Amino acid sequence: MDKGTRHPPMREDEDKSIWQEKMSIRIRFFARFRELLGTDIDVEDEKDLTLESLVKKVARRNQQGYDLIFDEQGKFREIVILMQNGKRIDNPDAEKTLVGSGDDIAVFPPVAGG
Repeated sequence: MDKGTRHPPMREDEDKSIWQEKMSIRIRFFARFRELLGTDIDVEDEKDLTLESLVKKVARRNQQGYDLIFDEQGKFREIVILMQNGKRIDNPDAEKTLVGSGDDIAVFPPVAGG
């Protein structure tokens, strides 16, 4: 909500959810992942959503993209690089790392160059 928006005072019996804006989490895929899954995808915030479950939810849109990111057991492949708000998250920690409104998630394939 922008700072200039004003709402009338709420009554105690009024449902507060009508004034709450939907919050989202942005997930960005890079390189080959982006080609298959897209980039700058906004996902509605859900209670107790983990980094792993968020990426799985979005990656299921394209089986080839999902298979590049996750192994046969549904765990991140070792080559996948995950970041939450600019901070690297170790792949094993992704299943317990909670994400929330306003988070920026980045998913990279291995970085190479020369």
